[in-house]
Amino acid sequence: MSIEIGMKYQISQSIKGNFNSADLMTVTTNNGITVQFTLEDGKGHGSMPLDHLNYLLRRSNLTPVTSNKRVHLSSENEEKIG
Repeated sequence: MSIEIGMKYQISQSIKGNFNSADLMTVTTNNGITVQFTLEDGKGHGSMPLDHLNYLLRRSNLTPVTSNKRVHLSSENEEKIG
C-alpha cells in the first residue's frame, strides 16, 4: 500500500497512549524513508520510519480512514436545502 500525503489513519485503542491519546493521524510528508504526521485536535506531530508505519498497518494498530466524497457532498446539500 502506498503512503500518500494527506492520508488519515485511525489509531487503535492499544497504542493511543503512544500518540497522545489521539484518534486520528494525518500524513504530512513522505520522503520514502521517513513519514511525518500530525495528530488530530492539535495533540501534536511527529515522524517515524516508513518501515515502522507499514509494521503498524500490518498489525492493525493503524487503519486507513476512507472517506466517500459523494456521501459527504450529498449530506452538505441536504443541509442547505432543509
